[in-house]
Amino acid sequence: MWTAAVALACVTLLSACSKDDDEQKTPQTRTVLVYMSAENTLSSYAEADLKEIMDASIQLTEDDQLLVWYDRAKKDELPWLARMVNGKLRDSVSIADMQISNKDDYSSDPHVFEKVLTYAYTHYPAVEGYGLVLWSHASGWLKAYSIAYSRAYGVDNGINSSYSNNGPFLNIPTIRRILEGQPHLDFIMADCCNFMCLESIYELRSVTDYIVGSPAEIPDPGAPYATVVPEMFKRQNAAKGIMQKYAECYQDALPLSVAKTSEMEALAEATHDVLKAIYSRLGMEYPDMTGMIHYYNESPGRFYPYYNIFYDAGDFVKQYATDAEYKQWKTAIDRVVIDKAFAKSWMVNKSWYTHYSDFEMTEERYHGVSMFVPQDPGFGYYKRYNNDIKMMAWWWKVWE
Repeated sequence: MWTAAVALACVTLLSACSKDDDEQKTPQTRTVLVYMSAENTLSSYAEADLKEIMDASIQLTEDDQLLVWYDRAKKDELPWLARMVNGKLRDSVSIADMQISNKDDYSSDPHVFEKVLTYAYTHYPAVEGYGLVLWSHASGWLKAYSIAYSRAYGVDNGINSSYSNNGPFLNIPTIRRILEGQPHLDFIMADCCNFMCLESIYELRSVTDYIVGSPAEIPDPGAPYATVVPEMFKRQNAAKGIMQKYAECYQDALPLSVAKTSEMEALAEATHDVLKAIYSRLGMEYPDMTGMIHYYNESPGRFYPYYNIFYDAGDFVKQYATDAEYKQWKTAIDRVVIDKAFAKSWMVNKSWYTHYSDFEMTEERYHGVSMFVPQDPGFGYYKRYNNDIKMMAWWWKVWE
């Protein structure tokens, strides 16, 4: 179940595609853009996912506009954007055709990201809404540094170091600023690791109605696009449908959730209040997180908090709040996390054959989203984490 999809032959673009003209098209019902930043160690999975997306397009109507931005680790191929129609690529344009760049530029460059979205949503306008799929590596809210194993979304290491993760990422506040200039999104589907953290969801609350993804690491093959794509074009409950089809693929072995962003402000206020109550009686600046559910660890199988950043938000509150405080807070988070898929265990990036074992995963303790809890800055990387969290609006709303 966790093995990669069988490698599939790449589509010959020149024979299958035609150049798009500069005329704006008549608005259709919904436009969904799959932004595949695959010039990294996930490049080998991009072809299989593209094939799944193309095959799934056969199930769509003429009014459903499914677009893919495709940037993989191949030196003789410029990144391109195309529409998927009846199993084929249509109106393919390269990064040069869109007058963005004459070279294989970084998909994680904010300029490229913004220009691609603008081109896609301008040339394929919709009357019933827009969706965005973020396909790549990611690690929640963490601030990206242009070094190996840096974080955030969409690492692109460039044409000269194609199969590594040493290039720049996009930080979540940067994504939010770019999306503020785009049409409002019905949903963001995060086909990448650790995206369902309260910090990122809060940051993106004004640009999308729903966010779908996992608080944990996801397997490299990612979403099952054959079943997920049709759900993206449902007129009601698209986000829930996406999550449910994703969860069915991994058979209770991947935690997933759907967040309703309009409820995030109320949750932030409730979290501020409960944290104030917790820390006022805690008697310590940095709470003991031993045994707490967490969704990322450099050393799975034992408690190793040097790298434990993504703690289950509700597990932490439940551990330290009174029953009355937790009950009140849970009312707020249940309005945000409108659907979730429980997983008793899941596989992790450092060893796909090792499960977390330093905490007990139960449905009662699982809340579907993570939250950063500051720890002693002299311990591991927490000095950097405690500082970088302050770039997120969530910090200033909840912790200050």
